[in-house]
Amino acid sequence: MDVLKVSSKGQISIPAKARKEMNIKYGDRLAYIVFGDTLVIKPIKMPSEEEFRNSLDEAQAWASSVGLTEADIDDAIKEVRKGKRG
Repeated sequence: MDVLKVSSKGQISIPAKARKEMNIKYGDRLAYIVFGDTLVIKPIKMPSEEEFRNSLDEAQAWASSVGLTEADIDDAIKEVRKGKRG
């Protein structure tokens, strides 16, 4: 474990070793969440076009296998946008 120092602007530097291990490069985006007194930071990696297409194909195949239609998806989106759940 390393200790990080917060700058006067509230910034921290991620040590080179950690950036290398996590493959974090300049311009990458990181997500964070706070759990009580714990801060978790995770790199956000955008999928390649091929990975995205494969995920979309898998989602469409699953939806088809359980009988979901485009109308069902449209209805679900409308419900979420109204602030309703489930």
